[in-house]
Amino acid sequence: MTQICRKLIHVNVKWSVIGQISFFRKIFRFLWERILICSTGKPFRYRRLPRCSSSPAPAIIPDGPLPLVDFPSTCSDLDTDADLVVLKISLLGDSQIGKTSFMIKYLGDLEDQRCLQMTGLNLMNKILFIKGARIAFSIWDVGGDHQFLDQVPLACKDASAILIMFDLTSRCTLNSAVGWYRQARKWNQTAIPILIGTKFDDFIHLPLDMQWAIVTQARAYARAMKATLFFSSATHNINVNKIFKFITAKLFNLPWTVERNLTIGEPIIDF
Repeated sequence: MTQICRKLIHVNVKWSVIGQISFFRKIFRFLWERILICSTGKPFRYRRLPRCSSSPAPAIIPDGPLPLVDFPSTCSDLDTDADLVVLKISLLGDSQIGKTSFMIKYLGDLEDQRCLQMTGLNLMNKILFIKGARIAFSIWDVGGDHQFLDQVPLACKDASAILIMFDLTSRCTLNSAVGWYRQARKWNQTAIPILIGTKFDDFIHLPLDMQWAIVTQARAYARAMKATLFFSSATHNINVNKIFKFITAKLFNLPWTVERNLTIGEPIIDF
């Protein structure tokens, strides 16, 4: 009986040591991830796109909509495709601001495009083919209710660009944009920030003095965030594709730029 007890004690001690080692490994991994997330520095830039073998010209984003090809059916397939460059894009903003309409316009039918859906978070993919390179936008859309703030770290970590969105006809959603930006920067210091005003088609019917006030405030917020400002409309496809072409050109140093537009009554682009 004594021998059995000794064996049991030995086993318990062994598992206790293993458990302590595992515990300290988890602590180390957690601390290391926090260091990586919170570290600052120059924004990370992806490699340049390879040139097409049939043409010596550099990769240039076409003026029209970027061509879309079939994408993998599951999220895990993106990670196993060695020839695919995956760009993670985070979408943040209050509810009822037109984020879903914005995504439908860019991605198409969400029922076909959706890769992952959970409470407060949607993950969707779109693959582009540009000058011999295949690029996948992995778009993480966080629910607009503040109860979904716990999804922000998952959506923003390792993101290449963060899209902070607001409704141009609702000043309170513009005020909330600052809070969403601060939440995002807790988890990602290097992603390209873009401030997007939606529902431009409704915005142009507001009184001119109100339009001027919103433009002025949005530009001030964009400067504070060091973000590019776009006014967009999903209904009329205003600046929707252009925003993603801007992100692609920015990340890969492609010779494509947008023109600044500060004219009241027109879709603002400011940087």
